[in-house]
Amino acid sequence: MSDFAANARLATDALRDLFDPTPLQRNDYLSQRFGADIWLKREDLSPVRSYKLRGAFTAMRKVREGQPGQEHFVCASAGNHAQGVAFACRHFGVRGTIFMPVTTPQQKIDKTRVFGAGQVKIVLTGDYFDQTLAAAKAFCAEQGAVFLSPFDDDDVILGQASVAVEMLDQLGGAPDLVILPVGGGGLSSGVTRYLRSIAPEVEYRFVEPMGGASLTAALQVGAPETLGQVNSFVDGAAVARLGDKTFALLDWVDPAHVLLAPEDRICITMLEMLNVEGVVLEPAGALSVDVLADVADVIRGKTVVCITSGGNFDFERLPEVKERAQRFAGLKKYFILRMPQRPGALREFLEMLGPEDDIARFEYLKKSARNFGSVLIGIETKAPENFTRLFARLDQAAFPYRDITNDGILSEFLI
Repeated sequence: MSDFAANARLATDALRDLFDPTPLQRNDYLSQRFGADIWLKREDLSPVRSYKLRGAFTAMRKVREGQPGQEHFVCASAGNHAQGVAFACRHFGVRGTIFMPVTTPQQKIDKTRVFGAGQVKIVLTGDYFDQTLAAAKAFCAEQGAVFLSPFDDDDVILGQASVAVEMLDQLGGAPDLVILPVGGGGLSSGVTRYLRSIAPEVEYRFVEPMGGASLTAALQVGAPETLGQVNSFVDGAAVARLGDKTFALLDWVDPAHVLLAPEDRICITMLEMLNVEGVVLEPAGALSVDVLADVADVIRGKTVVCITSGGNFDFERLPEVKERAQRFAGLKKYFILRMPQRPGALREFLEMLGPEDDIARFEYLKKSARNFGSVLIGIETKAPENFTRLFARLDQAAFPYRDITNDGILSEFLI
């Protein structure tokens, strides 16, 4: 056993002061669907509903062991890392200052405050995370506090490796394949470093959100690369730059084994797990399950562990998740229709709709001294092919239209 593996075992044992191992559950629905033995490592069931507590606690514990007098810890986070740090501060009875962007939803602020139980102070600063991070580090240096990185830290990586320690103990052996979500790389580097020393035969697949593929970018150039733009929907894994330390532990990864999950498709997986299995996953927590269809041929007949990394989902986002899922499945579209301004034109359009087509949005204002007016229309239906038939009818009737469903700029502005 390597030194890292031995230390990961010690870190796992220390975590028992906070919580029991998160469940490793065989999922019958997914196993039957994909013809494999599929298990979910339920990090969404930790005390803070994510694995982040592991790294935060381990890093704080190691600092306290080396510097018993250190009483002040600082982090910058708008999500799971903040909650993990707050929980660890409460456990150790130390002060925590948590910097969050001013745009952080109140629900996340309130949850962080509850987990801290009076031990943490929350500072809202910066419109963007980079500004928040800079403010946190400046404050940390000024106060002589310890900054806790969300992923790019040796002790944080060690703490996240406890997921793998528990998994092997619970499964009673090594799985054939592990599917790991990737953001900054703390979880994936910790888990793989442990498993490669204990069970080198295990295979891996890594999954990133399509709009935040920092590992893919790093593997292409051989070093962490800052992405020019990041889609923040998968907020638990949408990281602009992979960590330097985490990449040093992941530079062996075959780029072909890194899968990209479209943000809207993740929404289908979230709804499916909620409606079929009663499992609440945040977008990042659904990543490993979302790509099962992409690796269906690879996993058939094998034992597979998917790490569901978090379940901090605000149900106020549910309508957005449903909308995104419908769009990806081809069941909802938005388009701009150029409608003649004459009596009967609206009725003529309505008669083109099929029995399964339902108007979800309709915005029209008659313009004076014009022969045509533009209408913003949203249609929901039961099967994607219904749109093919509707658009054919519109073409035949010479009703010009433009599908803006996947036009990012127009749909964001109009919808």
